[in-house]
Amino acid sequence: MYTIKELYDLDHTIAKPLLEKMTYPWQALPAIGAFIKTCGAALPEAEFDHPAEFVWIAKTATIAPTASITGPCIICDGAELRHCAFIRGNAIVGAGATVGNSVELKNVILFDNVQTPHYNYVGDSILGYRAHMGAGSITSNVKSDKTLVVVKAADARVETGLKKFGAMLGDCVEVGCNSVLNPGTVIGRGTSVYPLSSVRGEIPAGSIFKSQDCIVLRK
Repeated sequence: MYTIKELYDLDHTIAKPLLEKMTYPWQALPAIGAFIKTCGAALPEAEFDHPAEFVWIAKTATIAPTASITGPCIICDGAELRHCAFIRGNAIVGAGATVGNSVELKNVILFDNVQTPHYNYVGDSILGYRAHMGAGSITSNVKSDKTLVVVKAADARVETGLKKFGAMLGDCVEVGCNSVLNPGTVIGRGTSVYPLSSVRGEIPAGSIFKSQDCIVLRK
């Protein structure tokens, strides 16, 4: 379930040309900024505003006047950036996605219809189609000892070679309020995470994460 094909439907992101070249989603993290610059330059002027260097905003997007946007960044059709949203660069906000009050994004791909509506930090991460981050939930993207991030499962360890790596959320993942997704977390499609959780490693698709020691498959 580590692979892009197992986690995501690439028809729901403008980043499809980038991701379809990769096997594992975290391989795309170092390439997000360069991809945005190339992709943005080819976007139709009739559909996208270009208010600053390496910033492209769909004319149908809703941007609060208090939002802060630093490029490279693409904000797609119908997306909404609410009061005090903070885009720090290297960010793709998919069609119909919501970036809410005081939410901070850095080096991320949000697929279409992703919801990060309340006080979230999402860094060095990829959130799949219709993924939802509950209020106050965050991705932790650097280990406390500053060593390289490893993706861990029950029977495997995958070296990523990355110092900064938050979380990979498959399509339709639900993350409960005030949860922390530790560095190198990978959550399979359709899985729900209980509020106040501390999550690490690989979480199977179609599961309910109650705690690190209690993960059950949906019936």
